[in-house]
Amino acid sequence: MVSLSFNRRYLCKLHIKLTFHHFTFRYFTKYYLAPMHKLIPIAACALALVAFRLSPSSSPVSVTDSTTLPDPNTTDETPKDNKLVIYQLLPRLFGNKKAVNKTHGTSAENGTGKFNDITAPALQALRRMGVSHVWYTGIIEHATMADFTKYGIPLDDADVVKGRAGSPYAIKDYYDVDPDLAVDVQNRMREFEALVKRTHDNQLKLIIDFIPNHVARTYTSDAKPAGVVDLGQKDDKTKAFAPQNNFYYLPGKTLVVPKANNPLGAALGPKEDKKFNETPAKATGNDVFSAEPKIDDWFETIKLNYGVDYQQGRKSHFEPVPDTWKKMRDILIFWAKKDVDGFRCDVAEMVPVEFWAWVIPEVKKVKPSLVFIAEAYDPKVYKRYIEQGKFDFLYDKVGLYDGLRRLMRGEGNTEDITKVWKEESRGISSHMLRFLENHDEQRIASPEFATDPRTAIPALTVSATLASGPVMVYMGQEVGEPAKGVAGFNTGDGRTTIFDYWGVPEHQKWMNGGKFDGGRLSAEQRQLRGFYSRLLNLAASSDAIRRGRFYELQDANNLSQSYDQKHVYSYLRYTDKQKLLVVVNFSRDQTLKPTIAIPKEAQVAMGLDPQQQSTYTDLLNQAPATDNLSLNLAPLSAYVFEISPKK
Repeated sequence: MVSLSFNRRYLCKLHIKLTFHHFTFRYFTKYYLAPMHKLIPIAACALALVAFRLSPSSSPVSVTDSTTLPDPNTTDETPKDNKLVIYQLLPRLFGNKKAVNKTHGTSAENGTGKFNDITAPALQALRRMGVSHVWYTGIIEHATMADFTKYGIPLDDADVVKGRAGSPYAIKDYYDVDPDLAVDVQNRMREFEALVKRTHDNQLKLIIDFIPNHVARTYTSDAKPAGVVDLGQKDDKTKAFAPQNNFYYLPGKTLVVPKANNPLGAALGPKEDKKFNETPAKATGNDVFSAEPKIDDWFETIKLNYGVDYQQGRKSHFEPVPDTWKKMRDILIFWAKKDVDGFRCDVAEMVPVEFWAWVIPEVKKVKPSLVFIAEAYDPKVYKRYIEQGKFDFLYDKVGLYDGLRRLMRGEGNTEDITKVWKEESRGISSHMLRFLENHDEQRIASPEFATDPRTAIPALTVSATLASGPVMVYMGQEVGEPAKGVAGFNTGDGRTTIFDYWGVPEHQKWMNGGKFDGGRLSAEQRQLRGFYSRLLNLAASSDAIRRGRFYELQDANNLSQSYDQKHVYSYLRYTDKQKLLVVVNFSRDQTLKPTIAIPKEAQVAMGLDPQQQSTYTDLLNQAPATDNLSLNLAPLSAYVFEISPKK
């Protein structure tokens, strides 16, 4: 038993948990003692305790010594060194030097980037920024309104293509690359292979998309290796479902393209007549089993059949191994043999986890170092896709991204971050890929998100240093690209279009005509990119960030009047070699001046002597060492202090 003493300073140090109908002592001190400490005497605090439904007076209040309970400010997870630093880029956008940006413009009008535009200087610049992996988005050939028939590539029907350039996620041929990305279309695969070699020559690794759930309605592989049977070629189309079919069918029905579909506005696209012929109709990519998908459905795509009968209660038929599994394995191995280093797997949760559990080990037999990243959105199944499905990494979108987005918009508080490490990613944080932007999300600098790109300073610091898993940046994010303009299919919603031919203006300033030296950036943009470079390099090189344990400091500081828990977040990362203190301020307009307390138990856990003074060196901002933690936190600021015993 521990005797209770209502001394405020003592309470701040005492780690106990009271079982007042699950009402913890943490919340009592935070919401009741802290606001009243100047207004009421200590006796009133004792009366406040009685106001809660305690045990009968005849029974003593049971308080457990903290030494017998797990510390609630940390986890028992053993971190894994998984600190990949990923830079996502669309080659079609990345190398485009044209700034015309005409709505629905053609590649001749608006321009398009090529494999060859991703030059050694560009890759070296990314490497200097701390990047370890480049995710090349939109590599595999997809449906488009561009005409490549003179190269033997069939023309697609605009009725089932989104945007003039087309969606990179409506695959037309799994065994080919996008001809738009080649200078010499006939030698497009050689140009991609040269990019792979160039990437590796510059000490970077590359990731490409694998889109397993759906394909374009016009899917036909004209580049498949000899002996490969095309998807759907041997399907029994008289059956809505058959375990060995590659697609799902709607026998007796013909596809009806959404009437609201208007691919190019006033202009007509190739074959556009709203009479695309698909009989029998096939199920649509987002699990729509109707011959009349809606405009908001993925109507340009066909759902692939992995042996799950959706219309019969999702009954599974995994034995014998479905034909689609084998075809997808062979496609992955084809690209693994092109020497790619990993796959970002689109909407991975829409494909049965049993498939991933089978296919990932199969593909890693060919190249064991491959990484598999799942686009995932359901925290309830995260552990299943890691442990059973064998994924290396999962998106942390519904969790850290959403929580940080609220903070960046001035709508949330730091308890959202606590919930992530304490609940959602507990035990698997080393497997969670953190980010603030990607092609699906709005740009930080857009009015639809945060407007001010500097809001990323505290948020990205948390993303990059909270755990030892990967962190990702999207092209143009580091210079505050706001995604202005109506590109065509993209209607100006704060996202950079992936469907249209387009230039990315702020990124083009960094590209500087192919010099990739930032020569046209403003002073503010150079400052922002400098922050990204310092942070990503620190995350890539720090022993504590790469493999260190975590300790949150919110509880240790929640009674301090100078510590604004809504906007300030602080924590420790530490190994036997390095100890770090991370402090961020999410407030847009307040300079906050907290004195950070590091509790004795945290110091002991780090291997420091609580009786010995320490010095604190800000590695992120490259500031001189200090021997106290009375800080001046500027609005939208971040600090990463290295802790060392004072000599």
